[in-house]
Amino acid sequence: MTHIMKYGLFALAAGTALSLTSMSVAPEAVAQDKVELKMHSQIVESRPEAEYLQEFADRVNERAEGELEIRVFHAGSLGVKDTDLLRLMKSGSVDMAMMYGEYYKRDAPELAAVYVQGAITEPEHHLELLPTIREIYEEAYADWGVTTVGGVVSPVFDVGLHCNDPVNSLEDLQDKKLRVWAGHLVDTFDKLDVASQVIPQNDMYVALQTGVVDCAYYLSTVAETVSLQEVTDYEAYLHPWAAVPWMFGVNDEAWDSLSPELQEIVREEGERMWEKTRERAVDEEREREARKDREELGITMLEPFSDEDVAKFVEAANEAWAEMAEDAGPKGVEYYERMQEEISELDR
Repeated sequence: MTHIMKYGLFALAAGTALSLTSMSVAPEAVAQDKVELKMHSQIVESRPEAEYLQEFADRVNERAEGELEIRVFHAGSLGVKDTDLLRLMKSGSVDMAMMYGEYYKRDAPELAAVYVQGAITEPEHHLELLPTIREIYEEAYADWGVTTVGGVVSPVFDVGLHCNDPVNSLEDLQDKKLRVWAGHLVDTFDKLDVASQVIPQNDMYVALQTGVVDCAYYLSTVAETVSLQEVTDYEAYLHPWAAVPWMFGVNDEAWDSLSPELQEIVREEGERMWEKTRERAVDEEREREARKDREELGITMLEPFSDEDVAKFVEAANEAWAEMAEDAGPKGVEYYERMQEEISELDR
């Protein structure tokens, strides 16, 4: 197993195993002096975010000394669909959850407009924007009856173009069929006269193998985990990943069931995990080693996209971002404007 495997794959979808009708997910008193909170996570246990989540829960449980137990249900095994999570958290049907804003587009489209690809051009910019991103999510989740207590800051991976032919310019891309992972990216590349389509990660390999697409826009650092080296020969870096953080959310009713002392423990451990993962989010050595591994697997590393092309991509991404925010309504516009204000201060 290479060192990359431990970073996992940040775009995997998790399945569900149990139905809500067969399992109670409300907070319950396990014993007279013990509260149990069930915590939903769609992330499979092999991924690093899941390991961080379990570490958070274990540390809380240890410090609570029998008064509180957080039980983590990984890989959707609590029977919760992420599209329904905001409603379930608000109703009190779910105690706690790992929350990822882009999953809730049906009920809160403004959350998908908080942070998009093209928002940053340097990995360190992500760290500068994190306080505003976190503030927005905390406010938004509070409107759904959710208290946030830290979370996991995702690593800032390289994003590149993985192609069958040497492609490292927007002009080269204009006669290629491109795979992307979100509708915002389709709109972005459309403004650059590049034909793209959303193809689920699990279908990407076959789409490249059969010629449905010629190139994949993908997280280069973890490309090996989906064997892109078997169906593409070339890679060119475009920009750093604008990685949405995972927040630890607690239903307000469950939160109020805890004593002030237990609340403090949960907050402290959530914040500890936020800081720990923030410190590890930007790691040039990790990226350098991952590039070396891909070269050893036979990938030819091309020169990165030019500064001029990156600027064009960012401009198109911002136009598509503004349109998405407007479609999401007043809150979407507010979040977009707050983020733009912070972005305008970068490197000043």
